[in-house]
Amino acid sequence: MVMPVVPFLILFPLFMACLMYLIRNDNVRKITAFIGAAAIMTAVGILTAQWSAGGCQVMTLYTETPLADHVILAAEILLMCVVTILCFEYHKYWISLLSILPTSGMMWLELSGSKIASSCHVYIDRLTILMCLIVGVIGGLIVIYATGYMKGYHEHHKDLKDRSYYFTALLFLFLGAMFGFVLSESLLWIDFFWELTSVCSFLLIGYTREKEAIHNSFRALWMNLFGGCALAVGILLFAVYQNSISLHELVTCCQINQFLVPSGDSTALGVPSIAIALIAFAALTKAAQLPFSTWLIGAMVAPTPSSALLHSATMVKAGIYILFRLSPAMYGTMTGSMIAFIGGFTFLATSLMAIAQSDGKKVLAFSTISNLGLMVACAGMGQQETIWAGVFLMIFHAISKSLLFQDVGATENSLHSRDVEDMHGLLYIMPRLAMFMFIGIAGMFLAPFGMLISKWSALRASIDERNIILVIFIVFGSATTSFYWTKWMGKLISHTHLTEKKIPEVTRPTELLSLSVHAVLMVLLCILFPLLSKVYVNPLIEEMFGSVTDVLPNNVLIMLSFIILLVFAVPFVSYVYSRKVTFNRKGSYMNGVNYGDNRSFVDSFGERKVLWLSNDYFRNIVGQRKLMKPSQIFTASVLIVMLVIIIGGAAV
Repeated sequence: MVMPVVPFLILFPLFMACLMYLIRNDNVRKITAFIGAAAIMTAVGILTAQWSAGGCQVMTLYTETPLADHVILAAEILLMCVVTILCFEYHKYWISLLSILPTSGMMWLELSGSKIASSCHVYIDRLTILMCLIVGVIGGLIVIYATGYMKGYHEHHKDLKDRSYYFTALLFLFLGAMFGFVLSESLLWIDFFWELTSVCSFLLIGYTREKEAIHNSFRALWMNLFGGCALAVGILLFAVYQNSISLHELVTCCQINQFLVPSGDSTALGVPSIAIALIAFAALTKAAQLPFSTWLIGAMVAPTPSSALLHSATMVKAGIYILFRLSPAMYGTMTGSMIAFIGGFTFLATSLMAIAQSDGKKVLAFSTISNLGLMVACAGMGQQETIWAGVFLMIFHAISKSLLFQDVGATENSLHSRDVEDMHGLLYIMPRLAMFMFIGIAGMFLAPFGMLISKWSALRASIDERNIILVIFIVFGSATTSFYWTKWMGKLISHTHLTEKKIPEVTRPTELLSLSVHAVLMVLLCILFPLLSKVYVNPLIEEMFGSVTDVLPNNVLIMLSFIILLVFAVPFVSYVYSRKVTFNRKGSYMNGVNYGDNRSFVDSFGERKVLWLSNDYFRNIVGQRKLMKPSQIFTASVLIVMLVIIIGGAAV
């Protein structure tokens, strides 16, 4: 019964993408997109229910799929042609090679007559279901949000051509690609959907067709296609020497150290280890880790729904998903050490860079890269405890970051600014959006939320392993994370120095619907943290490692859930208090005579001066221009050295 749902999740979003492109009437497209998003979320619910009814057992489907294999190969060739044409149109000729080479390798593998052992093409377990829920629910809500947001976006950016039909089509295409990616067991299918997500992100980032957007989109394209080349080489090596294209067989080969081929060729020794290293390297590009982080920062030029989709539910989670799959095979290996080091360093370096940002979307971008770094480090360490932490990080991050990106976009449409400084006193100006923002930020860093518990778990595992470098990365990265989130949260609940009047919201009903559902999901996730750990995440860890140990006692988790309720009371109490009490009735001294509103004063020359409260962003110390280049050079050097050691050592 599960089987029809799987192709529906992959093919229906592709059908919706075509439909969205053809519908040019805004109202008709809005209703159709809403129905399509609801259908996708329903299908994910049905898949989850059917899998649960089957005892939550691992399911392997579609062993013999020659027609589907040929269709996917044809689609990959078509994708290569599209990329090549666009690269030539914008004179980025060399980038086309990054698409031509891996596609040629896949063509050779499928058409050369190589004997590849039959294996399933679809694999469903707890991690697959989790990813489908994230992609389907969060992605579907983002599509619903986009139907309202894009109208306001083009009203605000009147100089841009309205191609909302094209944008909405890309969102659906992206969802279909992600479903295909997380459901696939065949490495050939994974390679195709990997390329498709890369091309979708490229087209979304370049949506406005402005010079900066085109530049940033091609940067994202070459970085992700470069990772795709490493993925393709890893697949080819494993397929040729092991006669297999199964992801789980690759992991198993590394775990049990059985690198045998029928011919007995000694050069096959260590091939799975090399393949794991190359695929893990590819995952770093997709997860926007240093030195490849700049493509995700550049994605901020795109409309907010694409930012939310890239940062929360799709693109970057593809890299994390693959690393979690490879994690059991990376424990105690040089590859695992490489991944953990790069992830930990990215966590610290980008947390520092986030301090220097006042643009709300850039803060979220650096925060995303930072949190992804911690997830990557958890995967690299490859322990039960760190994967437990990484899974919760992924869940909390998906909901929180999607909520925050959408909220910042809605706030920008009302304030005509997304600068954190312009959000001073947002709780009293636009209380609904401020409360959504408070919930999102609280979920990202406040104790005792899941993000903080996950960081603590990763820290404890690093201490147990006596990995001093990772301990330093996690401790100082967590401290800097608290620094920039506290600055932002303080702005929201500070009494405004701008105006006492509410600024009219232009947030549309579809946007409010998505924001409200996200906020409810975040609160429920915090409250039900103990239950989720017991009934889902612990069994997921047991599925991956064969056993599981409780990271935190259940009674401790329950106690933390009650404390969380007190945290959510802060913005509500602040807002209610502000409505009943006039703040600062006594005039404060501000280097002159107070005007009586605590926002301005008369100086010694009799002139009126406005008091402006602003955070310090330390741009000359930890700014992007100061830290990004050195960080990229350092991590690139580390990656090159470690890859040489891994490949050389495995080949000896």
